[in-house]
Amino acid sequence: MVAIDPTTLSERDNYKILTGTIIPRPVAFVTTLTENETINAAPFSYFNIVSANPPLVSVAVQRHPNSNEKKDTARNAIQQGEFVVHLGDEYIVEDMNQTAATLPPEESELSHTSLTTIPSDRVKVPSLKEARIRFECTLEHHLEVGGTEEQPACDLLIGRIVAYHIDDALYDEEKGYIRTDLVKPVSRLAGQDYAKLGEIFSIERPS
Repeated sequence: MVAIDPTTLSERDNYKILTGTIIPRPVAFVTTLTENETINAAPFSYFNIVSANPPLVSVAVQRHPNSNEKKDTARNAIQQGEFVVHLGDEYIVEDMNQTAATLPPEESELSHTSLTTIPSDRVKVPSLKEARIRFECTLEHHLEVGGTEEQPACDLLIGRIVAYHIDDALYDEEKGYIRTDLVKPVSRLAGQDYAKLGEIFSIERPS
């Protein structure tokens, strides 16, 4: 087994090891609003659940490596105090990937996709009609992490979910659970690779 000291590696080499080993990673497709109400959209795979009481999710937004400036998603979420997380799935992954392009803040990434926006219920930020699962969020916490105290490397956004929107086909209202076999999520691997949900198996937890 190879032993590697991460302090001897460049940021890029640490990135390659982390994204190649911590797999698969769910994808948050996040919409935010600029001060001029331009809709920003971008995918993030540094994403997960934080808490169920209250329902919180985390999205880690890396800063621009050269300028150390906040990316549009982080800046908008901090300024406006809200954002919408859409779960990346097989049906929107191609359009979602198009929004990963680096564009100026005044240009919406959605103009390069076939996706359409609809009003959200509890936040001002619009939602994406085609997404079958989405969470309207208010910003619970913003933490500057990584890098140095003077130049953080990442903006960690903790969002409180104030509204769930789940496609009828995916939600069993009687039992109150998600039909996971129908969600069709996509996950990030390394490089340009994604994965679909593969074999599902169950293991009983010890009591």
